[in-house]
Amino acid sequence: MSPRAAPPRFGPLQLALAAAGTAAATLDLCMDGWVAAEYARRGHPGWAALSLSLLAAASAASQACSWLWLRSDPPALRPAVPAPLLAALHLLQLGFFFRCLYALKVGWRVCWAKAEEEDEQRHMAFLSHDISMLRLFETFLENTPQLALLLYIILRTNKAELSQGLGMVTAFLCVSWSLLDYHQSLRSFLQDKYELSLGSSIVYFLWNLLLICPRILALALFALLWPYGLAVHFPLVWLAMFLWVSLQGTDFMESWWPEQLYRALVAVILYFSWFNVARGRTLHRSIIYHGFILLDSSLLALAWLWGQPPSEEHSYLLLLLPAALPCYLLGLGLRVIYYKCLHPNVQVQKEGRYDEVDAGGGEDGVEFRSFLEPDLVNRRMQYLAQTHLSLSQLAQQHFLNGDAAVESAV
Repeated sequence: MSPRAAPPRFGPLQLALAAAGTAAATLDLCMDGWVAAEYARRGHPGWAALSLSLLAAASAASQACSWLWLRSDPPALRPAVPAPLLAALHLLQLGFFFRCLYALKVGWRVCWAKAEEEDEQRHMAFLSHDISMLRLFETFLENTPQLALLLYIILRTNKAELSQGLGMVTAFLCVSWSLLDYHQSLRSFLQDKYELSLGSSIVYFLWNLLLICPRILALALFALLWPYGLAVHFPLVWLAMFLWVSLQGTDFMESWWPEQLYRALVAVILYFSWFNVARGRTLHRSIIYHGFILLDSSLLALAWLWGQPPSEEHSYLLLLLPAALPCYLLGLGLRVIYYKCLHPNVQVQKEGRYDEVDAGGGEDGVEFRSFLEPDLVNRRMQYLAQTHLSLSQLAQQHFLNGDAAVESAV
């Protein structure tokens, strides 16, 4: 690992990955429509309606965020497209795909830019990060609930088609990948950061996967016994998470109402997975969160065992369910290993620098480099850096002046 004086350059490989991501998003949309059509064809209109409702809600929320972000962006960072056309695209639920295509256009130009044209590189970093964050929102608003629904249907019918098995594996991988992609995207925006190694990325990916799997299983089992019980459980837990996020005083959006939308979306993510929203040390908040989720998931699974002991056709669950707790604990263990052994702060601390979430933060010997002109700074990036990164007082002063002063990690 080596520190960067500037964000990593956007090259042909990154352009190909961006194109693949756009194609994957299109394929995912088509697959969701196909699955809903299959539900309806097989005589389950309720499942089809629920699947389409999740898709519609996720799309509407993502389009709303995309539009609000575009309106608040500095003029130099906005696409050269008339505002009415942009509004129409978002109303037609095409705003995210427009962003992807626009990013590909800018990325193509950046691939052949001269080495000294750093503004174009950083503009591409802005675009990529927004797309990554919108994809994260959509994943947890649509793919993760769809995953719980798919597992519920498999358990309910006691039959798994090949497409369903592949769909579940793909969905689990996509959810974990979206978290890793967001993590890497945020770090790539920041200057003087140590990149994640291949081993660090793999462990980060695995710990999120191992933490999400038991949560989805517990929700599916509870729904198997009380299908409408989740209609009560989700709002209650979501409300608790929303209040928790609100008490932490987020300041991500430009005004009060959009900020409530952001908090509501983060609360949905927290229903399934950890997501940091406040500055400062995360250890205590993380312990509280994982303790709550572990207790909640255990109660859901125990409620299913108490209400309906596994029948002969569900006897395999007697082996699967006890493995859920070790799976979750293993995920927590991998997270500890990541921060103790594989996090970039391990290398940074050897050099007397600070690059971790809970850094005490030294102020001596810190070098700062501006990443864009002050009027081109993306406010969302400023907030996320301050949220996910512990900044020294000197760094904060430079950061608020439009300089990148980031000396800790996501």
